[in-house]
Amino acid sequence: MSDSDHRNSLTIIDNRTGKSYELPIENGTIRTMDLRKIKESEDDFGLLGYDPAFLNTCSCKSTITFIDGDKGILRYRGYPIEQLAEKSSFLETAYLLIKGELPDKERLAVWTYNIRHHTMTHANLTKFMDGFRYDAHPMGILVGTLGALSTFYPDAKNVGEEESRKLQVRRLIGKMPTLAAMSFRHSLGFPYVLPDNDLSYAGNFLSMMFRMTEKNYKPNPVLEHALDVLFILHADHEQNCSTNAVRSVSSSMVDPYSAIAAGCAALYGPLHGGANEAVIHMLKQIGSVDKIPEFIKLVKSGEGRLMGFGHRVYKNYDPRARIIKKIAFDVFEETGRNPLLDIAIELERIALEDDYFIQRKLYPNVDFYSGLIYQAMGFPTEMFPVLFAIGRTPGWLAQWIEHVKDPEQKIARPRQIYLGEKCRDYVPIDERPRKGDDEQKFGICRL
Repeated sequence: MSDSDHRNSLTIIDNRTGKSYELPIENGTIRTMDLRKIKESEDDFGLLGYDPAFLNTCSCKSTITFIDGDKGILRYRGYPIEQLAEKSSFLETAYLLIKGELPDKERLAVWTYNIRHHTMTHANLTKFMDGFRYDAHPMGILVGTLGALSTFYPDAKNVGEEESRKLQVRRLIGKMPTLAAMSFRHSLGFPYVLPDNDLSYAGNFLSMMFRMTEKNYKPNPVLEHALDVLFILHADHEQNCSTNAVRSVSSSMVDPYSAIAAGCAALYGPLHGGANEAVIHMLKQIGSVDKIPEFIKLVKSGEGRLMGFGHRVYKNYDPRARIIKKIAFDVFEETGRNPLLDIAIELERIALEDDYFIQRKLYPNVDFYSGLIYQAMGFPTEMFPVLFAIGRTPGWLAQWIEHVKDPEQKIARPRQIYLGEKCRDYVPIDERPRKGDDEQKFGICRL
């Protein structure tokens, strides 16, 4: 090994055997498969890495999204999120994520046309959606209908064909707002509204959500712009829970509808897509500005939880939160000021000045203000994760394409540390000792 190679390596001494191993370092990482060389004996399987929740494990190489959590930096394909939120549109940002570069005018026009003309859904899908209970959660409906789309487009299973992938991308980005709006209106018992391709992406979604008897629905431009920016801010965020789900499921070479449905299922959870709903509940629980000090005491004592603050990746102010806070004021100028906003602003001020939260690097994240905006725009809290899914779809698809094309990727199959029983012989049921205490312990009910 040359001096240069030696400097870019890690030397490990196994104190069990006294043997020394030199592992190459590439891009700040070692390949955990190299740990398998470290064995106590010849029949030893080799050393494994144990990393619950993947806190320090890279599962892929990616060129899509860059995050520096300590500095509060987020970039799509190298472009700062602040610039994209100010100057770009959601469909242009989607093009950037999928294709890798910003489009020229002609390419953006073709891309926009193709997305808009894939917004319709098959009539049979309406019947499928009607099968859900009247009070079914919109996100549950979205997960189910997305999975069902794979049966409408059997060509989607050809994931190795580039032209097929392009078609599924256009279909999914185009149809996601339609399915989302249908899930909302189903929950209210309202008739579904057909897409209006003369409107913008966000404007068409607002039309399908809220149009009633108007001959021509005209979305409020401020709310339309705010929604478009929110979609941009949610478009991708590196290897988060739902993106990891999409990549893991797609590693079996399943169609993208099934993989994106898996992403939605992950997003359904309150720790992911439902986090901004939890912020609304927290603000309502606080009730008024004068009760914030009492709530802060509960948080410090472990009896309460400060929702919308802190992030697995960011140890600084989430750059998306700064943008959303500004949008919140723009929206409230149109809709009227939500009294919860005053609680949120004061709570943020106190938390950012309190040593307890500063030492723990708990700064506002993207969920802190987004729920307030959605609520002001007329979206019920049940729709919050659905809105998240619309914005995240291009990112999921970009990650799916990158995964499928990566020659190093194989079907996902993590290892485990087995701590269960050793080998034991089967005992016939009549010879097993009675375990009445176990029945009581596990609540077994005799019918």
